Formats: sequence, C-alpha cells, structure tokens
Amino acid sequence: MITAGTIRCMPSRTVLIAEDDPAIRELLVHHLQREGFDVLAVSDGNAALRAARDAADVLILDLGLPAIDGLEVARTLRREKCGVPILMLTARVDEIDRVVGFELGADDYICKPFSPREVVARVKAVLRRAGAPAEQKAAVLQFGRLEIDEAAREVRVDGEDVRLKPREFALLLTLASNPGVAFSRRTILEKVWGFDFDGDERTVDVHVRRVRLKIEEERDLPPMLQTVHGFGYKFSRS
Repeated sequence: MITAGTIRCMPSRTVLIAEDDPAIRELLVHHLQREGFDVLAVSDGNAALRAARDAADVLILDLGLPAIDGLEVARTLRREKCGVPILMLTARVDEIDRVVGFELGADDYICKPFSPREVVARVKAVLRRAGAPAEQKAAVLQFGRLEIDEAAREVRVDGEDVRLKPREFALLLTLASNPGVAFSRRTILEKVWGFDFDGDERTVDVHVRRVRLKIEEERDLPPMLQTVHGFGYKFSRS
C-alpha cells in the first residue's frame, strides 16, 4: 500500500481510497491490488484532496471523513474542474444524500455494508466510461460562437467561460459530440449519470433547462438543445 506521504508519478489505473476506517481501507486495498490496480490510501479529507489532484485515476470517497467530509471534497474537486471519477462510499442510505452526491459530480454511489467484488466491478466500470483514448475525441468542439473544451472541461461563448456544473457539462458534451442524433432520456441518464438510475427520468429535463438558460438565453445563442417530443433530446448545429 502507498501512503499519502509517498505520492509519486504512477502509471494509469491508480485508485485513491479515502476512508477513515482502517479495516475497510485495508479490505479495499487488498482486493484492488489483487486485481492489478495501483492503490493510494488516505484517511482524511485534506489528504484526499491533495492526492486526488495529483495521483488518482479514480477516487473511492467515504462521505464520513474527518477534517473535510466527503461531500466537501467532491464539491471542491468539481469546483476546481478536477475530472477524476468519484465513487462515493457511505453508510448513509437516505435518498437525499445520494441526490446531493450526484449533483456534486459523483459518478457512482455504494452503501455500506458492501461486497468488495462489487466495488472492484464498479471501479472498472467507472474507468471504462472515463478511459476512451484521447485521440478518438476532439480536443475542442466548436459550433459558431460556442466552444466545448473537453480536456479543460470548459464551455465558452465568444471566448468567455460559461459556468456549467459537472452534470450540465457532461450532458452538453454527450449531445454535442453527436450532433443531430436523438438520445432518449434513459440513454442520457446512462451516459451522463453512469449508474442504474432509480429516480425520475425528468431529472434530464431539469438539467437541459439549466444548460439552455446558461448558453442560449443568457448568451443569446440560437436554440441548440432541441426537444424530441415523447423521446428525449438532440443537439443542433444551427
């Protein structure tokens, strides 16, 4: 196991575990290392922030961390536009906690007690979703005055940054990467949220409205996110 004091340049597939319970931490380290992952383990929120910025390909984040709790760690990373995938690990079972976690940019959510094999499987799934070769993606998508910079996770209109939340950015990128292609709400949930969503599919509508407000209404762009009635949405180049 690598401790927080020995952060170094590592190959890909480095899993950062931020968990204050030593038994759970060691259990996850054991199973992930057995699967061939490099593992970095820390026990508080401050160390999690430092390591996530520098050394992680995916973050397993306990919500009940000391110093800074997991939600604040996730909030800070997404505010800094750190795109490391986050798998939240918690004993909290209330739906509101899950909703808040996903709104802050979590990619998946596991409740304790859990199966280590399930955690490993979810880590692999998150990495697959995040790990498409960069050469297959355009560095910047441009549609007239609108630019979508995937690497920087920025959206710009007339060169000025538009502040989109992580889910809003992911939704826009998904649609804009496939202009003219209609996506169902369920497909959008699977591509953007990346988990077995058990809530209302209309959450997609809420996020589309927010993106429209920020890039169309407030920036005076023509309609780009178009509704496909009774189905979902598509992106228009016009």
